[in-house]
Amino acid sequence: MDPSFEKSLVRDLKRTARAVGITDGAAELFIMAALPNITKSLKKKSIITEADLSRVLARELAKYDSDFAYVYKIHDIII
Repeated sequence: MDPSFEKSLVRDLKRTARAVGITDGAAELFIMAALPNITKSLKKKSIITEADLSRVLARELAKYDSDFAYVYKIHDIII
């Protein structure tokens, strides 16, 4: 994963975690624990779509907080 993309992703995930009410420290722990598995899952693909990224992120984040995973998965849907 490109380092600049990874920084942007972490920043976006932290913003989403704050919106759900997760403290910055807990969010940092969740994200850093999930990031290696996310990178490993996406490394297998030659082309990564936004849907692929959302699906992998939601699956990995759900291991730590289901609300965090759900909100991230649907964050681009306008109600």
